[in-house]
Amino acid sequence: MQNNHIKNILGLLLATLFISTSGVLGRYIAMPSEVIIWFRSSFAMVFLFVFCKYKKIDIRIKSFKHYGPFIVGGVFMAAHWITYFYALKLSNVAIGMLSLYTFPVMIAFLEPLFFKIKFNPIYLVLGVLVLAGLYILSPDFNLENSNAQGILFGLLSALCYSIRLLILKQYVLQYNGVMLMFYQTLIITICLLPVLFFMDISGFQSQWPYLLLLALLTTAIGHSLMVHSLQFFSASTASIISSVQPIFGIILAFFFLNEMPTMNTFIGGSLILATVVIESIRSKKK
Repeated sequence: MQNNHIKNILGLLLATLFISTSGVLGRYIAMPSEVIIWFRSSFAMVFLFVFCKYKKIDIRIKSFKHYGPFIVGGVFMAAHWITYFYALKLSNVAIGMLSLYTFPVMIAFLEPLFFKIKFNPIYLVLGVLVLAGLYILSPDFNLENSNAQGILFGLLSALCYSIRLLILKQYVLQYNGVMLMFYQTLIITICLLPVLFFMDISGFQSQWPYLLLLALLTTAIGHSLMVHSLQFFSASTASIISSVQPIFGIILAFFFLNEMPTMNTFIGGSLILATVVIESIRSKKK
């Protein structure tokens, strides 16, 4: 039993590590963000489709009423990925990932608007902590500053991701997580197809190995492992463990991109990640 628990924790950490490679790859690949996301989605869609067929996962959508939420969720997922990659390219991996990790607090604020639940004032405190962390990340906030622009795109990415999660939340019990991810990548691939006709894709010949890595390791394997791990842990426990994702990203950026985080990044990032841990522990006690 103990060995299985350790194995499950290691599986969740491995999934977190794989997903965290999006920061380094997103910043390293020398192509427009929209083009990167199209290739990421199209490659991942193929991998996920093959996996669903191999595992005999039913990919049929059960009701016509589900098409709308699936499509809207896919559009918000596309916006989340694109704005996140803009954040990475404008600032650095640390700032991009830490800005994105404000999404748990955003979900807490948005959830009462989507579902009939009461707003808890504790979220105001957590919101202030997040704002303090963001301010420390970029104390000289100026819209002409690329780090400030990166933070804003990171926050927009977090907002899109939060809305996407809340839209699909009611379907996770009805459908397999890998099947949901397949449809997300399918919708993104269709929506972003026009970018191939008016954006520069000449870098594909030199960048395709990294695009393949982003699609296979980060998206298909990483997210599938994460979904698989959720059956062994509560959502709160998974959130706490996966909050090391920005830390993994910063370490990978140091080794592969030679990015050295500043003291402001450490302090501001600690405040942001603290809110994730606090909210995860608090929600676990409900």
